[in-house]
Amino acid sequence: MPKATDVLYYLFHVQELRSIIQWKVWHNAVHERDESKESESAKICFQYLDKTSRSFSAVIQELHPDLLLPVCLFYLILRGLDTVEDDTSIPAKTKEPVLRKFHENLEVDGWHFDGNRPEEKDRDLLVNFRYVIEEFKKIKPAYKEIIKDITEKMGNGMADYCLDAEFNEVGVKTIDDYDLYCFYVAGLVGEGLTRMFVESGFGNTALLQRPELHRSMGLFLQKVNIIRDVREDFDDNRKFWPKEIWSRHVDNFGDLFKPENKEKALNCSSDMILNALEHADECLFYLAGLREQSVFNFCAIPQSMAIATLDLCFQNYAMFQRNIKITKGEACQLMIESTQNLQVVCEVFRKHIHSIRKKNRPQDPNFLKISIACGKVEQFIESIFPSQKVEDVLAKSKAEGAQAQVKAQPDDSGDTMVIFGAVATMLVVIAVSMLFVAWMLGARFDMAYAELKKALGELSAQLSGRNLTSATESGHGEL
Repeated sequence: MPKATDVLYYLFHVQELRSIIQWKVWHNAVHERDESKESESAKICFQYLDKTSRSFSAVIQELHPDLLLPVCLFYLILRGLDTVEDDTSIPAKTKEPVLRKFHENLEVDGWHFDGNRPEEKDRDLLVNFRYVIEEFKKIKPAYKEIIKDITEKMGNGMADYCLDAEFNEVGVKTIDDYDLYCFYVAGLVGEGLTRMFVESGFGNTALLQRPELHRSMGLFLQKVNIIRDVREDFDDNRKFWPKEIWSRHVDNFGDLFKPENKEKALNCSSDMILNALEHADECLFYLAGLREQSVFNFCAIPQSMAIATLDLCFQNYAMFQRNIKITKGEACQLMIESTQNLQVVCEVFRKHIHSIRKKNRPQDPNFLKISIACGKVEQFIESIFPSQKVEDVLAKSKAEGAQAQVKAQPDDSGDTMVIFGAVATMLVVIAVSMLFVAWMLGARFDMAYAELKKALGELSAQLSGRNLTSATESGHGEL
């Protein structure tokens, strides 16, 4: 049952409520998972997928059948690895060998790990990891090789950070260390997925020749999460914002959360957002190399969510007070837009980049750099999808010229009878009510208008042709 606060919120945000209804009622998956063809262990794997992440679970389960189970297992395996690394109750000496050998255990029947603390969110996944192993051994050898390779690289990277006493004590120091950490926990995921997309034929082979593109895909998502979760991580005594950035604004990381340092905290968050924005244009470039709709949706939805979240965080001091996130209605609208095509996704980026630029303050030390970063993304979008065509400019100029020659005409309308006005008002109210209900249910009036305009244009052309014929015949008759 929805909360009273949610009901009140959507009463004042009808557009978001409409987006939720549209997504729930009208969204059709590109591919639907067929549970009748799955083994019991595969069904259990998808159950764990739902438990670990509902958002990723939804897009994964709409993938092409060739990628459905491999990507599901890839996600669960890396989630299990992350659950070991993320548990601060496990001593480093215990954690390190588990992380380094995790890839080897993927083909060991019955292997599982029960060393997590009871309250760890995904502990149950590792306790029953045998189901993941059972299904992993069934997938295509090419996918198995990719997953094992990425798991090994990520496990070793996590183990290195786990043994780094300085990292555990003061957090990430330099921007290079920050990029490396994000690469281990997210950039490698982008590499693995890209290799699977190309292997399945759903991704352009050129994506493997431009590793900076899939690297940016992973780093952009991870950096946005790190920016947004700053309060939650601080409360857990974890510091992922690099010292090289936050030390420009405060002496101690904890000072960012003191009310008297609000201005410094906002400037610091702008510095972090500037760092993340450097990857935005390459994310859009990557999406252009995907050849299958479900794969495009799978990649585009998280990126759209990320740019919207970055917009939400920009110049928003609430992120230092509590965990913030975009609303469910906004998320549904982003999913609707992100499951269409690259041009629509680019418009989503353009809208949020414009919003960030609008909120950018001259008092911010990074004001100019942020403006340049926003301009870089807008310029990239403009280069592939120009916002204004030459013919549009000419048509607009012609229309403005015609309007300038039109003289104002006096209003000759007479008085309207009272009864006629009452009836007309009632009809208008009824019509507006019906249109509103249809709009809430997802009616596409823009498409109806386009069809009507097209039909009127054709009718006008036919009438013009007939008039011309009549005039011609009349002329011949006079001769």
